[in-house]
Amino acid sequence: MPAASGDSGGGSGIAGLPAQVLRHAMSERVFHWGMSAAMLVLLVTAFAPVMGIQFAWVTIHWVAGIFLTVMIAYHMVHATFFQDFWAMWVEGKDIKAGIAEIKHMIGRNGTEVPKAAKYPIDHKMFHHGAAVSGLAAIVTGIFMMLRLETPFWTANPYMLSDSAWGVMYVVHGVSGVALIALVITHIYFAIRPDKWWITKSMIYGTISSEKYVENHDPSRWAIAGVSSPEEEPVLAGVGASASSEPAAEGGLGDAGDSGSEAGPVAGADESSSDDSDDEWASEVGGSD
Repeated sequence: MPAASGDSGGGSGIAGLPAQVLRHAMSERVFHWGMSAAMLVLLVTAFAPVMGIQFAWVTIHWVAGIFLTVMIAYHMVHATFFQDFWAMWVEGKDIKAGIAEIKHMIGRNGTEVPKAAKYPIDHKMFHHGAAVSGLAAIVTGIFMMLRLETPFWTANPYMLSDSAWGVMYVVHGVSGVALIALVITHIYFAIRPDKWWITKSMIYGTISSEKYVENHDPSRWAIAGVSSPEEEPVLAGVGASASSEPAAEGGLGDAGDSGSEAGPVAGADESSSDDSDDEWASEVGGSD
């Protein structure tokens, strides 16, 4: 359990927020690294022979494929029935945030970028791309295994027609190339210094409360026992933080000024009311 930091929210400004926020449970981390190992073995055994590195790769390849299939099946059941199934679903807010990020990347500094849910849109898109490519590789790989002698069945290369086998091999190869591209992209962003805090969360399971407040919208990723304040967009671009602080201070100054002005106005209303009462009383007295 993450250690609580009291009402101060670990300096985050959110009452009750733990100093360390759980992002990935142990089961999720074990799945991630187990799947990663199987994926790397599959990619090496698939493409190393093509590059001229010859070894007894076929058995290693299909055994790793079975292991990956079991891991994916576990993940589908676990994510559907024991986790928030819709956490990876792309929403309108994600699309708007992605467009804002792209504008920032092409040099439109000062673009307001809404804070993300638990998983930003780039994580969600990577997940969907890996899911489609992985499932395509698994389904076609199972059919291709039917052509091999295994302890589970006898080889049957005549189950499908030649053209159908051709489609299987093409889809399997294309999905393998797509997975290579996805893995390279994933590793690149995982080792970037500005993304290292996310990578460490897949090792240790938690992120700091400061990173949670800085990058995530509490209303979209609620932490148990913590109130969810209204989301505040962050300004992207060089000098955004410097320009946003005076705005906040100005807002506080305006509030203070309006408060100081409200006193005299209220007093003026009261005094004018008292004067009216006096005039009415004098008129009544005069009439008497």
